[in-house]
Amino acid sequence: MGGVTSSVAAKFAFFPPSPSSYRLITDELTGLLVMNPFPHRENVEISKLPTRRGTEIVAMYVRHPMATSTLLYSHGNAADLGQMYELFIELSIHLKVNLMGYDYSGYGQSTGKPSEHHTYADIEAAYKCLEETYGAKQEDVILYGQSVGSGPTLDLAARLPQLRAVVLHSPILSGLRVMYPVKKTYWFDIYKNIDKIPLVNCPVLVIHGTSDEVVDCSHGKQLWELSKEKYEPLWLEGGNHCDLEQYPDYIKHLKKFITTVERSLSSRKSTCQSENQSSDVEMPRQSVDRREKPRQSVDRREKEKPPKGQSKKSKLRITFEQHLDRSRRSVDLHEKARKSVDHYSHHQHHQNNHEIERGRKSVDRLDRVRSE
Repeated sequence: MGGVTSSVAAKFAFFPPSPSSYRLITDELTGLLVMNPFPHRENVEISKLPTRRGTEIVAMYVRHPMATSTLLYSHGNAADLGQMYELFIELSIHLKVNLMGYDYSGYGQSTGKPSEHHTYADIEAAYKCLEETYGAKQEDVILYGQSVGSGPTLDLAARLPQLRAVVLHSPILSGLRVMYPVKKTYWFDIYKNIDKIPLVNCPVLVIHGTSDEVVDCSHGKQLWELSKEKYEPLWLEGGNHCDLEQYPDYIKHLKKFITTVERSLSSRKSTCQSENQSSDVEMPRQSVDRREKPRQSVDRREKEKPPKGQSKKSKLRITFEQHLDRSRRSVDLHEKARKSVDHYSHHQHHQNNHEIERGRKSVDRLDRVRSE
């Protein structure tokens, strides 16, 4: 059965562009890494990140001055950062988010060879960088997975209970299910998203084309049905596997989703703050409001201990519980573990359009595998 495992992985998963669509150079004046042939931008940072499996991946971080969310984008299986560069810039602008994209091991200028478990380590390294370098909090992060990228996206999302949201773009149920209509999960399958989606605790948006010839739309629909916290999905009529960004509804629906989850989180934070403030000032008392009758259970405690002592213990307990809550949010990721033809950007230079066109044609070649 080991041969089957290798066969499935080899046929399905990875087609890194060869040669890579970009080179990394160090700017002589600033000492910063730059992706050639793209010019240096003040709001874009390029970095190399070590992973727990010993590889080093390339990541790009796009900063937006008004962002309250950070998008961690896992691209498809036949693209690299050079082909995704302009899309990432556009998404950051129109969605008003910070955005981090990264190349899987063996893609672009990342070291190593691509594999399912390498991609899990890769996204962990990118997420760790968001937390430690850019100060992102779990509840401010939105994970975005396109096609094969839905694999590492859901693997990480299932282990981060405080995530803000997840976006699945032309996602897969599993690697084997792309090629064969199997009804159960086999041990040798890869990217078992069908088993992980029920573990995701945040809002999930699914975007899929109804005419997808690579990953049938039924994959997206089933993942949406299995989601705990469903958001209105986007089924793009006539959309294929690599052209969804060309539809005006794509950016419109995505922007609406992000606005909704941002408002929802803001509302929850306000409620929690109000509750905490109320708890901090509440003290045992017979009755502050004369319209209330003295509460017997409170009076008994007053007789046993003075109100002042009780208040201190209450405050200590609240502080300790808040500390535990913050601790629970911490995830030790070492242990566990395109092109947008956004119709808003027709003013882009012709050479940028050329780069984007290359990206669209290279994003997933699973259909070629089937025909072979």
